[in-house]
Amino acid sequence: MLSKKMGSSSATLFLLCFALFSFAANAYEVSHDGRAITINGERKILISGTIHYPRSTAEMWPSLINKAKEGGLQVIETYVFWNAHEPLRRQYDFSGNLDLVRFIKTVQSEGLYVLLRIGPYVCAEWSYGGFPVWLHNIPNIKFRTKNDAFMSEMKNFTTLIVDMMKTEKLFASQGGPIIAAQIENEYGNVNGPYGDDGKEYIKWCAQLADSYQIGVPWVMCQQDDAPPPMLNTCNGWYCDQWQPNSNSTPKIWTENWTGWYKNWGNPNPHRTAEDLAFSVARFFQYGGSFQNYYMYHGGTNFGRTAGGPYITTSYDYDAPLDEYGNKNQPKWGHLKQLHLLLKSMEKILTHGVSRNIEYGNQMTATVYSYAGRSVCFLGNADDSRDATINFRNTNYTISAWSVSILPDCYTEVSAQTSTMVRKENEADDAGEPFALKWRWMYEPYDQLLNSSAFGSKISASVLLDQKVVTNDTSDYLWYTTSFDVKKTDPIWGKEVKLRVNTSGHGLHAFVNGGYVGSKYANYSHYKFQYESVIQLQLGKNEIALLSATVGLTNYGSFFDNVEVGIHGPVELVAEAGNNETITMDLSTNKWVYKVGLQGERDEFYNPLKTKEEDWLTRNLPTNSIFVWYKTTFKSPLGNDPVVVDLMGLGKGFAWVNGNNIGRYWTSYLADQDGCSSTCDYRGTYGSTKCLTKCGEPSQRWYHVPRSFLRDDGDNTFIVLEELGGSPYNIKFQTVTVGRASAHAYEGHKLELSCQGEKVISEIKFASFGQPKGEIGSFEKGHCESPKALSVIKTKCVGKESCSIRISERVLGSTGCKVEQNRLAVEAICDTKVNEEAIN
Repeated sequence: MLSKKMGSSSATLFLLCFALFSFAANAYEVSHDGRAITINGERKILISGTIHYPRSTAEMWPSLINKAKEGGLQVIETYVFWNAHEPLRRQYDFSGNLDLVRFIKTVQSEGLYVLLRIGPYVCAEWSYGGFPVWLHNIPNIKFRTKNDAFMSEMKNFTTLIVDMMKTEKLFASQGGPIIAAQIENEYGNVNGPYGDDGKEYIKWCAQLADSYQIGVPWVMCQQDDAPPPMLNTCNGWYCDQWQPNSNSTPKIWTENWTGWYKNWGNPNPHRTAEDLAFSVARFFQYGGSFQNYYMYHGGTNFGRTAGGPYITTSYDYDAPLDEYGNKNQPKWGHLKQLHLLLKSMEKILTHGVSRNIEYGNQMTATVYSYAGRSVCFLGNADDSRDATINFRNTNYTISAWSVSILPDCYTEVSAQTSTMVRKENEADDAGEPFALKWRWMYEPYDQLLNSSAFGSKISASVLLDQKVVTNDTSDYLWYTTSFDVKKTDPIWGKEVKLRVNTSGHGLHAFVNGGYVGSKYANYSHYKFQYESVIQLQLGKNEIALLSATVGLTNYGSFFDNVEVGIHGPVELVAEAGNNETITMDLSTNKWVYKVGLQGERDEFYNPLKTKEEDWLTRNLPTNSIFVWYKTTFKSPLGNDPVVVDLMGLGKGFAWVNGNNIGRYWTSYLADQDGCSSTCDYRGTYGSTKCLTKCGEPSQRWYHVPRSFLRDDGDNTFIVLEELGGSPYNIKFQTVTVGRASAHAYEGHKLELSCQGEKVISEIKFASFGQPKGEIGSFEKGHCESPKALSVIKTKCVGKESCSIRISERVLGSTGCKVEQNRLAVEAICDTKVNEEAIN
């Protein structure tokens, strides 16, 4: 988003201030025309951001929404998560971070609007796409098509949500914040295989939505054939060239992907602030009026909510607000400046007549004119070459892959870059990790290896799909069978291999009460074959197979029918000589099924469900499968977000005071290849561009929300280690801004800020004049103001944030005869102020 103006005096970016709306108690009218969403008849430029209420906590919502508002958003968007709210048929949960009404009212209290995407299919890298698994088990059901059983259940849940919103008077037509709703989700991407029944289903969805008479528009994203009055919308990294299917539908971008999600086994994805801002400016250059960031805050996949499969617990998404709710700088600040500018031009963009001027080589000027005023976009979509053009008798150089917005001469955004640091737990006597006192107990799986010891169980002479049996109540399902071996059997006396074909993501095998081995699929191939040599005995033999899932598939045509679990064949294989093989197929044996682990059913993770004497203190096992570990720790001081470093563990789950913070898989390293030390924002972004942290754990740190912690006293931390690891390196840390850096030219305002209880304790570097370098490597130039450093220290040190108007009047003369001076600052954030830094 940079440009340089040639042959003219220094340009100043004048942003028109605007006041965010507040909601009246009375109803207001939300409609649309071909240009924009209208509110009480006025066309609006709307900047929106996605915040998923279950991926944070209710205590985090006010801060997240306030930061979104501060960042220039007018709308908060969220899905509604069916399987979270109705985990069992007709049993509903809207408590805690599932309190949808509370979330929407929190948005309302900040004076923001809501886009409510009811779906109820969400995709969202959420397990099973947000559908409850019990839905799959209804006889004769077919998802997302013309099917009476499915449509009845979908209608029941959608009606429940709509009625809840009406009861609480949350639609704009009732004076509430909801200005639009969504039915279905991204169906156009997958509807081909559903044929004519899929087309009829979409018509039914539109009729169902319209029948609710909620008084605000309904949208269908990625649905080019969306029936009226549904508004079709675009999702993707770039939607500037997309056009709606009707002249009466405004250009709406429901998902501008701010980054990408991460899989176990993948490096960290990153989308630059420059590319994201470029995509937004291009969208509004070409007639867009409503744009939503997916995600604005990604958050955390607590518990078993991550889908994919193989989606990590962190859902950071490289969003403007990071997983913990911190401002992801420079992305947050870069976009804030752009939002203010776009909003200041609302009237012209939504009413003006546009005219495009083509310069060639993907260089275009777009002029909007209205009521004697003009707004101009100079867009260069070339991914390598800057363009110099003469526009209205003035020469401009437009950097490759950037948009300049005139007449405000959008020369450079002043956006802070924050360096985040993790600090050790500074609570009194914390001393982690060495001070953590560990207790332990084995998962009592040995009692399950004998099928006769099963309590509640089902049996069948067939290998059943795991989700059918578990109903999504656990990642784990035991498949156990037995068979007799006689001396006369061809397989006796030979080396025998157990061969299991599975779609269950992971497998742990036991034979005759002994552990044989484990295997997991990788993130790109979920089906695999397990094979190992086993020892049989004369008489009865027992095989127990523990199948493990890592989230259920959430996307694709008929994704609901993707097999999971052991589907076989399950075979015993031996070599008979003469290149002949003896195969004993156990697939049609009688199989006994047991859902979950004993520790899950007995709630070992709940501090109130076990006694201290149940936990052992001596001979702590490490590198052993299925061990429960328990310790206590002090709450870190301050208000900064808390994370736990699980380096040294393998795979499993972790709980803090009984709250499941999600799956961990610290031992799963990201691919070695594909990363780069540099990232060129120019050119089309994709999920494999600008990757980092190759060869490192896919996720090492896990979010512990402050609301999970006790204000005083000890906190209980419990992990279920599935693959084998050591808890001795576990430590609790806080995440905070350690360093804040920014640079900008004269005529701008430079802002610096720390977070939480941190203040600017020291100005590490400051130069006003012609400093060289970029953030992280600033150097003094050939001339500079001698008083700038002292001015900035006085304005900033000891404060959580500060703002500096960049001019020679404020910062002192540089003695340089140049077109434009520049200010570069690097500050340290800490809880204590360095007195020398002030003087």
